[in-house]
Amino acid sequence: MVSKDQALGGVICAVCVIVGVLYTIGLFGFGIPYLGVPLGTSTRLGWTIEEWLIFIPVYIAFIAIMAIGAWIGWTMATTPPPKPIEEITSEIEEKKEEVPPPPKPEEETKPPEAAPPEPTEEKKPERKKRT
Repeated sequence: MVSKDQALGGVICAVCVIVGVLYTIGLFGFGIPYLGVPLGTSTRLGWTIEEWLIFIPVYIAFIAIMAIGAWIGWTMATTPPPKPIEEITSEIEEKKEEVPPPPKPEEETKPPEAAPPEPTEEKKPERKKRT
């Protein structure tokens, strides 16, 4: 069974892919036969360099945004839904009941270890006072 989030993710992914494909077809004018333009012909074959300098970066940015949207949709569609909160809290309560509290540790009977010697401070020679 597909959860609501997974279905929404599938829709987001599909819409982003379809919009990206349609934008590519529309921008580069591959032609759509049922609109009266034969496939493979274009009215935009004579783009100038100024048009290319605008169209290509915008195209790349738009397709990148659509790719990110499709990736988010794919991730939503393929990620399993989380457990309900009630189930998580019941599992936590069961674990608390199963595990007894740890016993208090008794004081260790080991003899105290010798402390490392403290470092001695070096005395600096005193300066003579001027009189």
